[in-house]
Amino acid sequence: MLSQQLADARADYTTLASLSPDLIPADMSAAYAIQHELLAKRGERIGGWKIGAKSADGAIQGAPLPVSDLHRNGARLPRAHFTPLGLELEIAFRFGRDFEPSANGYHEVEVLDAIDAMGATIEIVASRYAQWPNVDKLAQLADLQNHGALIVGEFTPYRRDFPFVAPSLEFTFEGDNVVKATPSNPCGDPRRLLTWLVNHCTQHHRIAVTRDMVLTTGSYTGMFFPQHAGTACGQIEGLAPVSVTLE
Repeated sequence: MLSQQLADARADYTTLASLSPDLIPADMSAAYAIQHELLAKRGERIGGWKIGAKSADGAIQGAPLPVSDLHRNGARLPRAHFTPLGLELEIAFRFGRDFEPSANGYHEVEVLDAIDAMGATIEIVASRYAQWPNVDKLAQLADLQNHGALIVGEFTPYRRDFPFVAPSLEFTFEGDNVVKATPSNPCGDPRRLLTWLVNHCTQHHRIAVTRDMVLTTGSYTGMFFPQHAGTACGQIEGLAPVSVTLE
């Protein structure tokens, strides 16, 4: 059972040497079901979500984040717990209200009006598959879309006029710039992901999206793979800085 194998790999900080074809999820619904089975087997509560899309009008995907994977700014984490280990600088949101399961979907206006706060995050990308990234995309989705950990900076009040498509930012590792292209989120304005998430949870999984959840929305910087221990620092203009030290 894939959910059990993934849960065990996460508990032991190991990777699966191979993936049997009969364990690959049949479709996206099966992959999303495995995500929740995985958390249940680990006894984990949902502390947030990662959501993203590969283009401004592309399909949206997401994964629940275990509350134990959320860390405060300045966290110190063992490099050996993450294989591989990629770093991304992102913007996350919090709502000022809860969205409960409902017979009807929530409208975009209602969702966007509920945004209360935003902050910078650093996601550690990792995989439970030894062959990553050469792994079936649905299997990656089942593995919480390659999630390792999320370092969460201080949240500030939401600003509608913030330049979400292309903010000014810096992302460094041991003081060296690791942004190799013009910063941008492939999904365009990341707020467009939020309505999908709310309805994905409340309609398809009959679970609430609560005001304490951290909703991180994809990388502005691509993925950086540090080759040694050190500290990554992210600064998105207008938001509090965020950092993580890999030991």
